Amino acid sequence: MTYPAATGDFSASSGKDPLYERSAVIDLDAIRHNVRRLAGAASPAKVMAVVKADAYGHGAVPVARAALEAGASWLGVAHISEALALRAAGIDAPLLAWLHTTESNFAAAVAAGVDIGCSGWELERIVAAARDQERPARIHLKVDTGLGRNGATLASWDQLVGEAMEYQDQGLLRVVGIFSHLSVADEPERPETDEQLAAFREVLAIAEDAGVDPEVRHLANTPATLSRPDTHFDLVRVGLGIYGLSPFEGQTSAELGLRPAMTLRTLVSQCKDVPDGQGVSYGLRYRTSGPSSLALIPLGYADGVPRVATGGPVRVAGRTYPVVGRIAMDQMVIDVGNIGAAGADLFGAEAVLFGNADDDGPTADDWAAAAGTNNYEIVTRISPRVPRRFINESPAVGDSPAPHSAPKATP
Repeated sequence: MTYPAATGDFSASSGKDPLYERSAVIDLDAIRHNVRRLAGAASPAKVMAVVKADAYGHGAVPVARAALEAGASWLGVAHISEALALRAAGIDAPLLAWLHTTESNFAAAVAAGVDIGCSGWELERIVAAARDQERPARIHLKVDTGLGRNGATLASWDQLVGEAMEYQDQGLLRVVGIFSHLSVADEPERPETDEQLAAFREVLAIAEDAGVDPEVRHLANTPATLSRPDTHFDLVRVGLGIYGLSPFEGQTSAELGLRPAMTLRTLVSQCKDVPDGQGVSYGLRYRTSGPSSLALIPLGYADGVPRVATGGPVRVAGRTYPVVGRIAMDQMVIDVGNIGAAGADLFGAEAVLFGNADDDGPTADDWAAAAGTNNYEIVTRISPRVPRRFINESPAVGDSPAPHSAPKATP
């Protein structure tokens, strides 16, 4: 099934689908594989598949369905609005949203059966929503064990637990979970994870003494799921891993048994011969060192490719070339060398920026290195202007069997 770009550049009358120009191809079999791999590592704890930020740019609804099919028991998002979109798509699995503002729609969350993360200030608003809906809210109390973001402080934990239990006794809410988030689990040698785990055990004991009997206690993210079984408790929250990317520096996805799910590809839109000293792109920061051929790649920072990632790899016709010159809003350039008439064969050829590393192709990690960032950002920032194409969907989804490979270029 194809989910066209939100920009409306699909023309039914022309018969041209923009996914053949450029697309992020999402392999839902890879999502299923990764969920099963992480579920095996987490067992007997259950798995929450984190599908916030449109499933890290992969498409929240199709990814959520694939994750649930593969054995995830819960879904997690940051915002209530993201949770409501999943409910509107007919997904009724247990679902937690944890990042709120004073304008968040707690009433809609309660009405839709969405679990709500609560750091303290939200409690009165959640209770008011429960009264308004005449339905008890389901909350997960969050404690800050060292990350320094949202979550109750250790000093205020007693008070929060006590107030929550008073409301639970009144039938206005149910404390479903207790959770926190790890700071440095992707650096296994650091001691802070042990310190956070000890703090989490302490707050659990305080809550138990107060009468809290949660369904789930959750602390582990993807790196902790893979490396720290002592952090698993009842539930692990896995985000990056279900998309097949490694959270560890120096360990590849393949070494962790994960398969990258997104392939970002387009077609070479021009290939031309240029003389020695030809400048390339704004600022002319790059000049050819002899007669050469320049291939134009029609993706740029408006599509989510980092502007600073000069040198990022592009795979064309079995070879990988670095981007030269500045990446522009809509396009970038690779120097394919002095190939003369052979350059005509590259026109219309498929150009892959990153994928699953088959054929030694480039990866999101390679682009992260070029941009000085992490692989999370590379996949998440791919913009809605790039259509998502989902392959290996369940037979029940879509009108026809899904193809099993990315579309090939037709010169």
